[in-house]
Amino acid sequence: MLDTPPPAPLDGQAWLVGTSPTGAWSGRAGNLALRQGGNWLFVPPRDGMRVLDRSTGQDRRYHDQWRTPSVPAAPSGGTTIDAEARAAIADILASLRECGILPQP
Repeated sequence: MLDTPPPAPLDGQAWLVGTSPTGAWSGRAGNLALRQGGNWLFVPPRDGMRVLDRSTGQDRRYHDQWRTPSVPAAPSGGTTIDAEARAAIADILASLRECGILPQP
């Protein structure tokens, strides 16, 4: 994800335009910017789109906005292990729902 177009893009490369785009990407926040024939081709996102963030190896999904799941906190310490495990599982499920991997309850 970038806000500023790269200085030397190659045809076939693509970026997710950030929230504060500048230059040739101005006014295209959230769009996919594809380099084709030496020009920029912009694709507005639609619900259900999925892209691979090569910098993290993680999918981003679009549903009203681009989403990636948040990482839940790992359980640590405590005297009641069961309560921590349940909280961790609840966080994992919430993250999967937020990303669109699991349906909303």
